[in-house]
Amino acid sequence: MLTGRDIKLFIAMSLDGYIAASNDSIDFLSMVEEEGQDYGYTNFMNGVDTVVMGRKTYDKVLSMGIAFPHPDKTTYVVTRKPRPDIGNVKFYAMDPIKLVQELKSSEGKDVFVDGGAMLVNTLLKHNLIDTFCISIIPVLLGGGLRLFENGLPELPLKLVEAISFDKGLVQLRYARIGK
Repeated sequence: MLTGRDIKLFIAMSLDGYIAASNDSIDFLSMVEEEGQDYGYTNFMNGVDTVVMGRKTYDKVLSMGIAFPHPDKTTYVVTRKPRPDIGNVKFYAMDPIKLVQELKSSEGKDVFVDGGAMLVNTLLKHNLIDTFCISIIPVLLGGGLRLFENGLPELPLKLVEAISFDKGLVQLRYARIGK
């Protein structure tokens, strides 16, 4: 097992396990928006200096018409097609397992896995996610993009914290057993 930086997932999903609706919409996330409440995101981001995300997640973020959310972090976008880097955003067209293993064993703060589902499941198949912060949104979508796919290896976790919020969001924090 590699030591060093932790690889951390911080993500939201519907009660039935979807991170996007059937039409790729993430509008359901807005039902828990509350002025002044970021559900621990700022604190979490203060503990990381590197972000890894899939290309579809990157494209989704850009399509939202907001400023790129991680301008002060080194961000690796896992993609199949090489592209030129844009500032701190590095397009990584090789094996994401190798990338995460190298990040994990290097110096620095922790590493944030910012989705999407394909990247998360690839990392889970290789036991590379150390901690999970999963926010459950109080809605059943009935279909869409599932966070966890069938056929993943068993991964025992310990509950570190469970917090409920006024808008119905429940945040669960888990660590890999032995971590």
